[in-house]
Amino acid sequence: MQYSDLKILVVDDMSVMRTILKSLLNNMGIKDILEAADGEIALRILQENKIDLILSDWNMPKMSGIELLRRVREDILLQNIPFVMISAEATSENLAQAIRLHVTQYLIKPVSAAQLEQKIYPLLAGMTSPAHNYAAA
Repeated sequence: MQYSDLKILVVDDMSVMRTILKSLLNNMGIKDILEAADGEIALRILQENKIDLILSDWNMPKMSGIELLRRVREDILLQNIPFVMISAEATSENLAQAIRLHVTQYLIKPVSAAQLEQKIYPLLAGMTSPAHNYAAA
């Protein structure tokens, strides 16, 4: 499997941030990218699609990224999806809460291409290896 075979969900209430993340992912060779403006929409997308990786903002209306993370980790069908939290706040309290909920990676805004690649390439490499078992994911 190549990166082009992966489906990524980008969740952010700011359309400009979703556009930036999509552009960065496109430059990494990822083309199948779904978008959600909040956690509620993201959950619906997750229930209807096989998503390989979630990139989510922390602060959003309706359902925050941390609530989305909690709901994903509680769902037996979704709990193993790698989840990258993106936040403008790097407080130790926020980071501790995300870790308690088993966030996979944590990025601080503004996100650069180098930062995104450094955080998600190891995750993607595991998904694209021949040994990756989607039944377990």
